[in-house]
Amino acid sequence: MPSTLRGRQSITFAVLAIAVSSFALLQSLIVPVLARIQLEYNTDQTTVTWVLTAYLLSASICTPLLGRVGDVVGKKRMLVITLGALALGSLAAALAPNIAWLIAARVLQGAGGGVLPLSFGIIRDEFKDRVTGALSVIASLTAVGFGVGIVIAGPIVDGLGYHWLFWLPLITTVLAAVAAFFFVPESPVRTPGRLPVMPAILLSIWLIALLLGLSEGNQWGWLSPKILGLFVVAALVAFAWVQVEKRVPVPMIDMTMMRLRGVWTTNVVAGFVGFGMFASFGFLPQFLQTPESAGYGFGASISESGHLLLPSAVASFLVGFTTARLIRAVGARTVIMAGTLSTAAAFVAIALWHDQTWQLYAATTVQGIGSGLVFSSLAGVVIASVPPEQTGVASGMNANIRTIGGSIGSAVMAGVVTARVGATGIPVENGYTVGFVLLAVGMALAAVAAAFIPDIHTQATGGALRDAENAELSFVPAAPTR
Repeated sequence: MPSTLRGRQSITFAVLAIAVSSFALLQSLIVPVLARIQLEYNTDQTTVTWVLTAYLLSASICTPLLGRVGDVVGKKRMLVITLGALALGSLAAALAPNIAWLIAARVLQGAGGGVLPLSFGIIRDEFKDRVTGALSVIASLTAVGFGVGIVIAGPIVDGLGYHWLFWLPLITTVLAAVAAFFFVPESPVRTPGRLPVMPAILLSIWLIALLLGLSEGNQWGWLSPKILGLFVVAALVAFAWVQVEKRVPVPMIDMTMMRLRGVWTTNVVAGFVGFGMFASFGFLPQFLQTPESAGYGFGASISESGHLLLPSAVASFLVGFTTARLIRAVGARTVIMAGTLSTAAAFVAIALWHDQTWQLYAATTVQGIGSGLVFSSLAGVVIASVPPEQTGVASGMNANIRTIGGSIGSAVMAGVVTARVGATGIPVENGYTVGFVLLAVGMALAAVAAAFIPDIHTQATGGALRDAENAELSFVPAAPTR
């Protein structure tokens, strides 16, 4: 390979690494500080949960849409635009005067999820014989970015203030956007086609109606005309969305592909596991930071509550190395069922035993093992279930459904936890108990769906490291298996 080409690839790779790491950091940095944001803006727990939910909702809609736009108009162009949107969202969040402004900024940041498919696409177009290694490193950096964000959120807030959770990513994102404009080559590969605009609009409408109804039910009354109206709108538009997806040339979620046994089963599992995983991430730090005067909680710092989530990410990554051997021994169906049931057991343990921090650390580690088994195995089932040219679409769809499940789970958990609050405005302990039992029920339903997964005994993802990366990428919104 000529040295000039290798040098150009190195610069391109460095820019993409910064871009995807910035996006991953923006997701995890905010998770341990929701309770602090609630105090800063003098809001309630239901409203502050939208800082996470809005981000997940935006990522689930914008990620596949922007990836498709990049295929049509140029991946470099859309990468620069997406990084610009991510930077603008970070600026708006850093300067947000109120919680509504911050939530709107998080919607804009969620659009930054397009960085992932655009970066993966540029690598496939530009790196030729080095695609596998480059994708592997980028995926690892994306996953590691999640863990790093959890660890450094506390020190940043303590030393600089929580606004710097947005200023620092803003700086790196702007630098990445400028570097992408000047140094990343425009890919000659184009895939002409129509964009799934109407499916994206309908998906947005029914999800927003559903999430708003779930999160505001306690405040407005579950039988109030507004709440019932939101649920009716969600149901009607969801039905219309499915019908449109069946007919459009380029769907967001391919309903024809969904008929395949290996596709619909893995997507149902991914949706339920996303439902439980992102909801638990949103509320475990808040539980830990609850003052002991409430009768539960530990009055933990942001750093301490962030550390609670780290064992889950580490365990998920490590267990991915064993997936191929387990699948050869007992089959993918059994491995995935074991993972979903392990996660269910972890949520039950959190619901029933949370008087000591070691109990929570043990439970989150088990949860990480469970989600690692699930997502490292799902990747192989998806790849084995569709033709080679459709693996990218199928894995992207699986990641998108996982993120949609996460946005719904966060809203449901907010509604359950805040159903009853004490005199000080802090939710009663029973809300967390019921909430985590509900998440466990979701995992049990995932296990039922997993029972219908084809019993594959070979892993098609290309090695133990790839399995480990796929396991940890499940923590990053809309990050597909590759």
